[in-house]
Amino acid sequence: MSALNVLGTALQACSFDPLTGFSRDGCCNTDAHDHGTHVVCAKVTADFLAYSLQRGNDLSTPRPEYRFVGLRPGDRWCLCVNRWLEALRAGVAPPVHLEATHAKALESVSLEQLKAHAL
Repeated sequence: MSALNVLGTALQACSFDPLTGFSRDGCCNTDAHDHGTHVVCAKVTADFLAYSLQRGNDLSTPRPEYRFVGLRPGDRWCLCVNRWLEALRAGVAPPVHLEATHAKALESVSLEQLKAHAL
């Protein structure tokens, strides 16, 4: 069975360049091993990257040992749903690609919140 997005249709790919997803398959799929729940497909902004760094998660510096190339503003990336929610509360939530955001995100954020930040 295919994974569903927050709109109830088939989950679309988030990004192949840079290659994203908990499993680095380009999609915001999740499973029991994904403790961060990387299910929100976002187009990262400079403000969000600075906020994430301030919160202790440097998303800009490449980390080849984790197959992570480092993000730049405009890149799409599967974010942890709780970090996206924190950023929302801080006023720096990046825009979201709804069709590529896994339905599991709805366990933590509302569809209305996501739609308000949709690309």
